[in-house]
Amino acid sequence: MSHLRVSISAQRLDVVESDGSISRSFPVSTAKKGVGSEPNSNQTPLGWHRISEMIGGGKELGTHFVGRKPTGRVWKPSDPVEEKNLVLTRILRLDGEEPGNATSRDRYIYIHGTNREDRIGQPTSAGCVCLRNADVMELYELVTPGTRVEIIP
Repeated sequence: MSHLRVSISAQRLDVVESDGSISRSFPVSTAKKGVGSEPNSNQTPLGWHRISEMIGGGKELGTHFVGRKPTGRVWKPSDPVEEKNLVLTRILRLDGEEPGNATSRDRYIYIHGTNREDRIGQPTSAGCVCLRNADVMELYELVTPGTRVEIIP
């Protein structure tokens, strides 16, 4: 695998091989407030990033994280719907590689699972790239720390 590409307009995350072919594609949800890198903007930052941390390996599907630590709660699709977008299953923490997205790590921009799987495919997050829990679990096994992530309009 060469890198990951997140398309804001398509609401997709593609696994891009070194020859440019796409080996896997997942629907995502990016920021409801669009794109940007300002602190507290709740926007998804554009440009090149790298995965700086991988959190949650070996944890159960639906594991709930707060502050990148498991809370002990395991979310189930049958749970009552909560408006709040929870950080679930796996966390791929992004670190911006360009001056325009250098705040990504400090803004806690992640690729992660969500309790709002019903909203995948629509921009509804607070800046992160959200996937269905089974998808983020699969993606977690395909990447390593340092994997590059391109976020495009």
